[in-house]
Amino acid sequence: MAPVAENIKSFFESFSSEKITSIEKLPKSGGDRIYFRIYTDENSYIATYNENRRESETFLYFTRHFSKINAPVPHIYFTSSDGTIYIQQDFGPVSLLNELEKHGQNEYVYSLFKKSLKALACLQIKGFPDLDYSYCLTSQEFGKQAILSDLLYFKYYFLDTLKIPYDKEKLIDDFEALSNYLTHVQHKYFMFRDFQSRNICVQNEEVHFIDYQGGMKGALQYDVASLLWQARANLSEDWKTSLLEYYMDCAGEILQTPVDRGRFISQYNGYVLIRLMQVLGAYGFRGLFERKAQFLTSIPLALTNIKWFMENKKMGIALPEYERVINIMVQDEIINRFRPLQANDSTALVVTINSFSYLKTGYPKEKSRNGGGFVFDCRGMMNPGRFEEFKALNGRDKPVIDFLEQQTEMPQFLNGVYNIVDISVEDYIKRNFESLTVSFGCTGGQHRSVYAADSLARYLWNKFKVKINLNHIEQDIHEQKGF
Repeated sequence: MAPVAENIKSFFESFSSEKITSIEKLPKSGGDRIYFRIYTDENSYIATYNENRRESETFLYFTRHFSKINAPVPHIYFTSSDGTIYIQQDFGPVSLLNELEKHGQNEYVYSLFKKSLKALACLQIKGFPDLDYSYCLTSQEFGKQAILSDLLYFKYYFLDTLKIPYDKEKLIDDFEALSNYLTHVQHKYFMFRDFQSRNICVQNEEVHFIDYQGGMKGALQYDVASLLWQARANLSEDWKTSLLEYYMDCAGEILQTPVDRGRFISQYNGYVLIRLMQVLGAYGFRGLFERKAQFLTSIPLALTNIKWFMENKKMGIALPEYERVINIMVQDEIINRFRPLQANDSTALVVTINSFSYLKTGYPKEKSRNGGGFVFDCRGMMNPGRFEEFKALNGRDKPVIDFLEQQTEMPQFLNGVYNIVDISVEDYIKRNFESLTVSFGCTGGQHRSVYAADSLARYLWNKFKVKINLNHIEQDIHEQKGF
């Protein structure tokens, strides 16, 4: 078991008499937090390990504060003395986004969105009094400077990569005008900051909130915009409109005064645009700079969202240079630039991916007519086979996967591999080539090379939908995907 998981296990056992049956590492979030699901005979729990103690302190304070108003946040059971580990209530693995993708936009999912918005309004408004904003991680308020930061994040990490000519001074002037306009909103309360359907858990048809440690004081409109305009959710315009109306009803009821809907919606549209820009900046950084496929494939969805918004919504403020640049940015030519080339039924290319042992078999023999391809040496990463608990396992077993992802440079190594292989796959699909071979070698062909080969196969299938022939030579495993 990896050292972090061992620490989690020891910490849990020091507070609870329940016997742990298993510990499962969960997918990493956007930050540096590491999550585990702990199973016992009676229950399951979420354990968080975070060396950023300030972030943990903020999450724990916000959680305890919102618990006082019965907001749907997790109960905190145990916290370590140094603040790096805490155990919280487990709401299960199903998110609102999962339910949306599973069931589509039906009545059941619509009811979950309504429950989410009602609970959000309650948390924002009723949770506002007596909240100590000195616990906020960055700004205490989503004011002018925070809005400008989001716009500049979009400018540097996305807009500038397009190389669209623009007047820098006029654009900054428009950024200033928009941030001033949005700062003067009628209602400022607690702002969740990342209120997306993936941060809303669904258990027994009820909704629960997680990941609000980035919260601050801000406009009510921002969180609603985040939820209803999430690119991956792709909600219909009817849903967006009716759910916004429902949220304003909920807010007015809690405030005990009607919401000025014309003003609210005008500024809401501005926050929709701000949120879409912030998300594009994040996609640009994670996708264009860090080359993470899931973010690259989200860029066309986000641009399509913005295009529809610019054609159908008004912000209540004139921003000539800003609007000019965005209207260029959402042209089909630009959007298509970010749509990855994908294989189809007529695509000839098959990518053969091998794992092998340098010690036992050496380089795999190239069987294609043209030969060539790539061979990557995984021996620069620490070998799990040196540890007794991993010797009988291989690179498909969860303890080995956790070790390679947490204790080695394997993620950085694979990002480099993806960048290199991407170029050939795109070119070979265009030129109708039939074969590309990529091989990963390590000492025994058991741990590092197996994990790397599986990771590349999954990446290429998700991004290009290209046919895969996967061979773990030492493990005697052969798989095909896409045929």
